[in-house]
Amino acid sequence: MRTLLLALLIFLSFYAMGQTMTYAVIDMHLHVYSEDGRWNAHIPNPRTGQAMIADNPQKHYDATMVEMKKWNYKKAVISGDDTAAEFLWKNKNPDLFITGLAFRANNLPDTNWLRSAFERGKIKVLGEIYVQLDGVAPDSSILEPYYSLAERYDVPVAIHIGPGPQGAPYRGTPNYRMKLSNALELEDVLVRHPKMRIYVMHAGWPLADEMIALMYAHPQVYVDIAVIDWTRPTENFHDYLRRLIEAGFGKRIMFGSDQMVWPEAISIAINNVLSAKFLTEDQKRDILSRNAEQFLKLK
Repeated sequence: MRTLLLALLIFLSFYAMGQTMTYAVIDMHLHVYSEDGRWNAHIPNPRTGQAMIADNPQKHYDATMVEMKKWNYKKAVISGDDTAAEFLWKNKNPDLFITGLAFRANNLPDTNWLRSAFERGKIKVLGEIYVQLDGVAPDSSILEPYYSLAERYDVPVAIHIGPGPQGAPYRGTPNYRMKLSNALELEDVLVRHPKMRIYVMHAGWPLADEMIALMYAHPQVYVDIAVIDWTRPTENFHDYLRRLIEAGFGKRIMFGSDQMVWPEAISIAINNVLSAKFLTEDQKRDILSRNAEQFLKLK
Protein backbone atom coordinates (compact mmCIF):
# COMPACT_ATOMS: atom_id res chain seq x y z
CA MET A 1 0.00 0.00 0.00
CA ARG A 2 2.81 2.40 0.92
CA THR A 3 4.55 1.63 -2.39
CA LEU A 4 1.37 2.38 -4.31
CA LEU A 5 0.84 5.63 -2.42
CA LEU A 6 4.44 6.70 -3.03
CA ALA A 7 4.11 5.96 -6.73
CA LEU A 8 0.90 8.01 -6.86
CA LEU A 9 2.57 10.98 -5.14
CA ILE A 10 5.49 10.85 -7.55
CA PHE A 11 3.11 10.74 -10.51
CA LEU A 12 1.11 13.70 -9.20
CA SER A 13 4.25 15.76 -8.60
CA PHE A 14 5.46 15.18 -12.15
CA TYR A 15 1.97 15.95 -13.47
CA ALA A 16 1.94 19.23 -11.55
CA MET A 17 5.34 20.13 -12.98
CA GLY A 18 4.03 19.45 -16.46
CA GLN A 19 1.04 21.70 -15.78
CA THR A 20 3.22 24.64 -14.72
CA MET A 21 2.96 27.33 -17.38
CA THR A 22 6.12 29.00 -18.58
CA TYR A 23 5.82 32.30 -20.40
CA ALA A 24 7.90 33.91 -23.08
CA VAL A 25 7.64 37.64 -23.72
CA ILE A 26 7.84 39.74 -26.87
CA ASP A 27 7.68 43.44 -26.09
CA MET A 28 6.28 45.43 -29.02
CA HIS A 29 6.90 48.82 -27.47
CA LEU A 30 10.11 49.67 -25.65
CA HIS A 31 12.06 52.92 -25.70
CA VAL A 32 15.78 53.66 -25.62
CA TYR A 33 17.29 57.11 -25.26
CA SER A 34 20.59 58.86 -25.77
CA GLU A 35 22.30 61.45 -23.57
CA ASP A 36 19.86 64.30 -23.07
CA GLY A 37 17.94 66.22 -20.43
CA ARG A 38 15.58 63.29 -19.92
CA TRP A 39 17.99 61.72 -17.44
CA ASN A 40 18.35 64.91 -15.41
CA ALA A 41 14.63 65.42 -14.84
CA HIS A 42 14.44 62.56 -12.31
CA ILE A 43 10.71 62.13 -12.82
CA PRO A 44 9.38 59.49 -10.42
CA ASN A 45 7.48 56.46 -11.69
CA PRO A 46 3.98 57.80 -12.45
CA ARG A 47 2.31 54.65 -11.09
CA THR A 48 4.32 53.97 -7.94
CA GLY A 49 5.99 57.30 -7.16
CA GLN A 50 9.32 55.43 -6.97
CA ALA A 51 12.39 57.53 -7.75
CA MET A 52 14.18 56.79 -11.01
CA ILE A 53 16.61 53.89 -10.70
CA ALA A 54 18.14 54.62 -14.12
CA ASP A 55 19.39 58.17 -14.67
CA ASN A 56 21.75 57.61 -17.59
CA PRO A 57 21.75 55.43 -20.73
CA GLN A 58 23.98 52.69 -19.29
CA LYS A 59 21.93 52.31 -16.11
CA HIS A 60 18.80 52.25 -18.22
CA TYR A 61 20.19 49.46 -20.40
CA ASP A 62 21.42 47.44 -17.42
CA ALA A 63 18.17 47.73 -15.46
CA THR A 64 16.11 46.90 -18.54
CA MET A 65 18.21 43.79 -19.20
CA VAL A 66 17.60 42.61 -15.63
CA GLU A 67 13.85 42.88 -16.22
CA MET A 68 14.09 41.13 -19.58
CA LYS A 69 15.99 38.17 -18.16
CA LYS A 70 13.58 37.94 -15.24
CA TRP A 71 10.60 37.62 -17.60
CA ASN A 72 12.14 35.44 -20.32
CA TYR A 73 12.13 38.04 -23.10
CA LYS A 74 12.59 36.67 -26.60
CA LYS A 75 12.32 39.90 -28.60
CA ALA A 76 11.70 43.60 -28.07
CA VAL A 77 10.88 46.32 -30.59
CA ILE A 78 12.92 49.40 -29.65
CA SER A 79 12.59 53.01 -30.73
CA GLY A 80 13.50 56.32 -29.20
CA ASP A 81 14.83 59.79 -29.78
CA ASP A 82 18.00 58.73 -31.57
CA THR A 83 18.61 55.79 -33.90
CA ALA A 84 22.25 55.72 -32.75
CA ALA A 85 21.03 54.70 -29.30
CA GLU A 86 18.86 51.97 -30.80
CA PHE A 87 21.70 50.57 -32.89
CA LEU A 88 23.91 50.58 -29.80
CA TRP A 89 21.38 48.34 -28.01
CA LYS A 90 20.96 46.26 -31.16
CA ASN A 91 24.71 45.73 -31.46
CA LYS A 92 24.93 44.64 -27.84
CA ASN A 93 22.14 42.10 -28.28
CA PRO A 94 21.39 41.53 -31.98
CA ASP A 95 19.11 38.53 -31.44
CA LEU A 96 16.98 40.28 -28.84
CA PHE A 97 16.24 43.70 -30.29
CA ILE A 98 14.20 44.71 -33.33
CA THR A 99 14.96 48.25 -34.47
CA GLY A 100 12.07 50.66 -34.97
CA LEU A 101 12.04 54.28 -36.09
CA ALA A 102 10.23 56.79 -33.89
CA PHE A 103 9.25 60.15 -35.31
CA ARG A 104 6.93 63.09 -34.84
CA ALA A 105 5.60 65.68 -37.26
CA ASN A 106 8.58 67.96 -36.66
CA ASN A 107 11.21 65.33 -37.54
CA LEU A 108 9.82 63.36 -40.47
CA PRO A 109 12.47 60.99 -41.86
CA ASP A 110 13.87 61.43 -45.34
CA THR A 111 12.08 58.96 -47.60
CA ASN A 112 15.20 58.08 -49.61
CA TRP A 113 17.09 57.28 -46.41
CA LEU A 114 14.15 55.27 -45.13
CA ARG A 115 13.87 53.26 -48.35
CA SER A 116 17.54 52.39 -48.08
CA ALA A 117 17.15 51.48 -44.39
CA PHE A 118 14.29 49.13 -45.26
CA GLU A 119 16.25 47.53 -48.09
CA ARG A 120 19.28 46.97 -45.85
CA GLY A 121 17.18 45.69 -42.97
CA LYS A 122 18.37 48.43 -40.64
CA ILE A 123 14.82 49.47 -39.72
CA LYS A 124 12.42 46.59 -39.07
CA VAL A 125 9.41 48.52 -37.71
CA LEU A 126 8.16 51.94 -38.76
CA GLY A 127 7.29 53.53 -35.47
CA GLU A 128 6.53 54.64 -32.97
CA ILE A 129 4.77 57.20 -35.16
CA TYR A 130 3.54 59.60 -32.51
CA VAL A 131 2.33 62.58 -34.51
CA GLN A 132 -0.77 62.69 -32.28
CA LEU A 133 1.37 64.64 -29.83
CA ASP A 134 1.59 67.33 -32.53
CA GLY A 135 -2.16 67.39 -33.20
CA VAL A 136 -1.77 65.44 -36.47
CA ALA A 137 -4.34 62.79 -37.35
CA PRO A 138 -3.21 59.30 -38.43
CA ASP A 139 -4.76 59.79 -41.87
CA SER A 140 -2.82 63.02 -42.52
CA SER A 141 -1.32 63.36 -46.00
CA ILE A 142 2.13 63.95 -44.45
CA LEU A 143 2.20 60.27 -43.47
CA GLU A 144 1.13 58.87 -46.82
CA PRO A 145 4.69 58.43 -48.23
CA TYR A 146 5.65 56.41 -45.14
CA TYR A 147 2.62 54.16 -45.27
CA SER A 148 3.35 53.50 -48.95
CA LEU A 149 6.96 52.54 -48.26
CA ALA A 150 6.00 50.32 -45.34
CA GLU A 151 3.44 48.48 -47.46
CA ARG A 152 5.87 48.10 -50.34
CA TYR A 153 8.62 46.62 -48.16
CA ASP A 154 6.26 44.75 -45.82
CA VAL A 155 7.58 46.61 -42.77
CA PRO A 156 5.16 46.74 -39.82
CA VAL A 157 3.80 50.14 -38.83
CA ALA A 158 3.42 51.11 -35.16
CA ILE A 159 1.28 54.20 -34.55
CA HIS A 160 0.46 55.97 -31.32
CA ILE A 161 -3.30 56.31 -30.92
CA GLY A 162 -4.28 56.93 -27.33
CA PRO A 163 -3.03 58.63 -24.18
CA GLY A 164 -0.14 60.98 -23.80
CA PRO A 165 0.99 62.13 -20.37
CA GLN A 166 -1.94 63.13 -18.20
CA GLY A 167 -2.55 66.81 -18.93
CA ALA A 168 -0.44 66.54 -22.10
CA PRO A 169 -1.48 69.87 -23.71
CA TYR A 170 -0.14 71.66 -20.63
CA ARG A 171 3.02 69.58 -20.20
CA GLY A 172 5.16 70.26 -23.23
CA THR A 173 2.87 69.08 -26.05
CA PRO A 174 0.37 71.94 -26.52
CA ASN A 175 -0.98 70.53 -29.79
CA TYR A 176 -1.84 67.07 -28.40
CA ARG A 177 -5.53 66.31 -28.79
CA MET A 178 -7.29 63.40 -27.10
CA LYS A 179 -9.94 63.34 -29.84
CA LEU A 180 -7.27 61.91 -32.17
CA SER A 181 -7.39 58.73 -30.06
CA ASN A 182 -10.27 57.62 -32.29
CA ALA A 183 -8.84 54.55 -34.04
CA LEU A 184 -11.41 54.91 -36.85
CA GLU A 185 -9.26 57.80 -38.11
CA LEU A 186 -7.13 55.01 -39.61
CA GLU A 187 -9.89 53.50 -41.73
CA ASP A 188 -9.20 55.31 -45.02
CA VAL A 189 -5.47 54.57 -44.60
CA LEU A 190 -6.19 50.87 -44.30
CA VAL A 191 -8.40 50.85 -47.38
CA ARG A 192 -5.66 52.58 -49.38
CA HIS A 193 -3.02 50.18 -48.06
CA PRO A 194 -4.73 46.82 -47.49
CA LYS A 195 -1.46 44.87 -47.38
CA MET A 196 0.15 47.06 -44.74
CA ARG A 197 0.81 45.40 -41.39
CA ILE A 198 -0.13 47.84 -38.64
CA TYR A 199 -0.61 47.85 -34.92
CA VAL A 200 -2.28 50.53 -32.83
CA MET A 201 -0.19 51.37 -29.81
CA HIS A 202 -2.02 51.75 -26.50
CA ALA A 203 -4.99 50.00 -28.14
CA GLY A 204 -6.69 53.33 -28.73
CA TRP A 205 -7.44 53.81 -25.01
CA PRO A 206 -9.93 54.95 -23.80
CA LEU A 207 -12.13 54.68 -26.92
CA ALA A 208 -12.82 50.94 -26.86
CA ASP A 209 -15.90 51.07 -29.08
CA GLU A 210 -13.96 52.74 -31.89
CA MET A 211 -11.03 50.35 -31.50
CA ILE A 212 -13.31 47.32 -31.60
CA ALA A 213 -15.11 48.69 -34.66
CA LEU A 214 -11.82 49.16 -36.52
CA MET A 215 -10.58 45.65 -35.67
CA TYR A 216 -13.91 44.17 -36.71
CA ALA A 217 -13.85 45.86 -40.13
CA HIS A 218 -10.12 45.45 -40.78
CA PRO A 219 -8.71 42.05 -39.75
CA GLN A 220 -5.13 43.14 -40.48
CA VAL A 221 -5.16 45.50 -37.47
CA TYR A 222 -3.43 44.43 -34.26
CA VAL A 223 -2.99 46.40 -31.04
CA ASP A 224 -0.47 46.64 -28.25
CA ILE A 225 -1.49 47.31 -24.66
CA ALA A 226 1.59 49.35 -23.83
CA VAL A 227 1.49 51.99 -21.11
CA ILE A 228 -2.14 51.30 -20.20
CA ASP A 229 -1.00 47.98 -18.73
CA TRP A 230 0.99 49.70 -15.99
CA THR A 231 0.04 53.39 -15.70
CA ARG A 232 -3.71 52.84 -15.49
CA PRO A 233 -5.30 51.48 -12.31
CA THR A 234 -5.33 47.70 -12.67
CA GLU A 235 -9.12 47.42 -12.65
CA ASN A 236 -9.44 50.04 -15.40
CA PHE A 237 -6.84 48.26 -17.53
CA HIS A 238 -8.57 44.92 -16.99
CA ASP A 239 -11.93 46.41 -17.97
CA TYR A 240 -10.46 47.71 -21.23
CA LEU A 241 -8.63 44.48 -22.01
CA ARG A 242 -11.75 42.46 -21.23
CA ARG A 243 -13.70 44.52 -23.79
CA LEU A 244 -11.24 43.57 -26.52
CA ILE A 245 -11.20 39.92 -25.47
CA GLU A 246 -14.99 39.64 -25.27
CA ALA A 247 -15.25 41.21 -28.72
CA GLY A 248 -13.27 38.23 -30.03
CA PHE A 249 -9.87 39.80 -30.68
CA GLY A 250 -7.70 37.78 -28.31
CA LYS A 251 -5.47 36.69 -31.21
CA ARG A 252 -4.61 40.27 -32.18
CA ILE A 253 -3.62 41.78 -28.84
CA MET A 254 0.12 42.10 -28.19
CA PHE A 255 2.10 42.94 -25.10
CA GLY A 256 4.07 46.16 -24.88
CA SER A 257 5.63 47.85 -21.90
CA ASP A 258 6.37 51.42 -23.07
CA GLN A 259 8.47 51.58 -19.94
CA MET A 260 10.34 54.71 -21.09
CA VAL A 261 12.77 55.53 -18.25
CA TRP A 262 11.23 53.24 -15.62
CA PRO A 263 12.41 49.66 -16.25
CA GLU A 264 10.49 48.38 -13.24
CA ALA A 265 7.31 49.12 -15.22
CA ILE A 266 7.92 45.90 -17.14
CA SER A 267 7.15 43.82 -14.06
CA ILE A 268 4.05 45.87 -13.28
CA ALA A 269 2.76 45.46 -16.84
CA ILE A 270 3.36 41.71 -17.07
CA ASN A 271 1.88 41.07 -13.63
CA ASN A 272 -1.22 43.01 -14.65
CA VAL A 273 -1.67 40.68 -17.62
CA LEU A 274 -1.06 37.55 -15.56
CA SER A 275 -3.48 38.68 -12.84
CA ALA A 276 -6.40 39.09 -15.27
CA LYS A 277 -8.69 36.30 -14.08
CA PHE A 278 -10.85 36.47 -17.20
CA LEU A 279 -7.91 35.37 -19.37
CA THR A 280 -7.19 31.71 -19.99
CA GLU A 281 -3.59 30.50 -19.85
CA ASP A 282 -3.59 30.26 -23.63
CA GLN A 283 -4.81 33.85 -23.95
CA LYS A 284 -2.08 35.07 -21.61
CA ARG A 285 0.55 33.32 -23.70
CA ASP A 286 -1.00 34.72 -26.88
CA ILE A 287 -0.82 38.27 -25.53
CA LEU A 288 2.67 37.97 -24.08
CA SER A 289 4.33 36.48 -27.15
CA ARG A 290 2.44 34.28 -29.60
CA ASN A 291 0.36 36.99 -31.26
CA ALA A 292 3.52 39.05 -31.81
CA GLU A 293 5.26 36.03 -33.34
CA GLN A 294 2.43 35.81 -35.84
CA PHE A 295 2.35 39.54 -36.55
CA LEU A 296 6.11 39.88 -36.95
CA LYS A 297 6.34 36.66 -39.02
CA LEU A 298 8.99 35.27 -36.70
CA LYS A 299 10.22 31.78 -37.41
